[in-house]
Amino acid sequence: MPILTLQGLTKTFPNGTMALKGVEMAVEPGTVHGLLGANGAGKSTLIKILAGALAPTDGAIGWHGEDRNWTGPAGPRAAGIATIYQHVPLVPTLSAIENILLDQRGTWRSNQAEQARIERIVADLGNPFALDALVQDLPIGQRQMVAIVAALAADAQLIIMDEPTASLAGHERDNVYATIRRLKAEGRTVLFISHFIDEIMALTDHVTILRDGRAVLASPTAALDEQDIADAIAGRAVAALERNGHRAAPGKAVLELRGLASPGRLVPTDLTLHAGEIIGLAGLLGSGRSELLHAIFGADPQARGMVLLNGVPVPRRTDEAVIAGLALVPEDRAGQGYVPLLSISDNIAMGDDRGLLQAPARERAEADAAIARLAIKTPDADALPTQLSGGNAQKVVIARWLKPRTRVLMLDEPTAGIDIGARTDILRLVRTLADDGLPVLLVSSEFEELIAICDRILVMRDGAVVRELDPASTSETDLILAAGGSRADISEGIDA
Repeated sequence: MPILTLQGLTKTFPNGTMALKGVEMAVEPGTVHGLLGANGAGKSTLIKILAGALAPTDGAIGWHGEDRNWTGPAGPRAAGIATIYQHVPLVPTLSAIENILLDQRGTWRSNQAEQARIERIVADLGNPFALDALVQDLPIGQRQMVAIVAALAADAQLIIMDEPTASLAGHERDNVYATIRRLKAEGRTVLFISHFIDEIMALTDHVTILRDGRAVLASPTAALDEQDIADAIAGRAVAALERNGHRAAPGKAVLELRGLASPGRLVPTDLTLHAGEIIGLAGLLGSGRSELLHAIFGADPQARGMVLLNGVPVPRRTDEAVIAGLALVPEDRAGQGYVPLLSISDNIAMGDDRGLLQAPARERAEADAAIARLAIKTPDADALPTQLSGGNAQKVVIARWLKPRTRVLMLDEPTAGIDIGARTDILRLVRTLADDGLPVLLVSSEFEELIAICDRILVMRDGAVVRELDPASTSETDLILAAGGSRADISEGIDA
């Protein structure tokens, strides 16, 4: 009998978004079950439902053959389900053992018997961290291990691991792989979520792939190869944006990187971006894409190496980068892209050298022009960005940087979380800007977007550019395999 079953699991949010559409899944006891899917496929929603953080709209959850209707996280925890989230929710000012005790008992006060049991669990795992170390002093890999120990201390039967290796270095991943094998040997069950296909192939017994809220593939892992998995992940229809045919050759070199590196984030990277060229940066979470943009923009104080704009070195500060002509549209548009209490007009003016000091009439005229150019749907320029849809708010952030001084536009996930219509508008705008001569660096987790509008695609992994691909002869499956397929450098750690 499966330890966990999902039958027709559906989740519709109040705004009408249907994140899960009748998902079926069965997880056998004592196995490692892989769960994959592209961004937006429904993985996070499914995990939150299993953890009790969200309630399904319809469908049934079976636990040891009995239907369950959990109304909060306490239910799954009491039943024996532990969830280890990608961003580990630990208290940084408490020690590792205090965090584990807090998770188990609701207090970090020491209980001698419980502390001794935790010490034995940690010892059995090879003492991957010091129990008395403050969590804020531990690297991310050791924080993951603290969360795993908390799950083991709770005697969980099913341990859900959400992208546990995405942000880890090679030796830290090896610890996670060894722990998963140990859990399976003990008869525990693991639901393992990962973008790395090689991990799924090496570690799991069964695999389920979600696409657009549905389970489109369920199979024993041994019956599949990496190509099968990549094809299933990539199977959804491409957005209403087709790659143009012939494109003009790029112009002169505008942006040059020479040995740009950051300890623990980026290996030394060389890159040349030409006028009118769009270079796409493909990769999975933690691959170094955003880190590269931040290093170029002077937002990483640890970065070393040279950034040249039209042959002139750019000082390693964000204000100097902006003055030189670099523009960065960040991934977190609400937190970093706009000021929520300022109007659209004021937000757009902030990207100007004169900022909010320019004449109100001129500021308003420029805002109205940007609204018309980018087709921003708003009552007027006095509205707040928070009153707009996600796609229109993103257009405001982009408009802020479309100034005469901008020489290079860097976009970090510009279409994340927006509807298909606004997404297509933004991509067409980016292509138009490039056709007018503006060079663009584009980070996107939607690989079909990169194929549709980029001139070159650089694949990043573990902080390094590992491949360069021509979009004209590259499929989404090719990109998925390049970003998440076989890695010779970690195969030994997985297969050990």
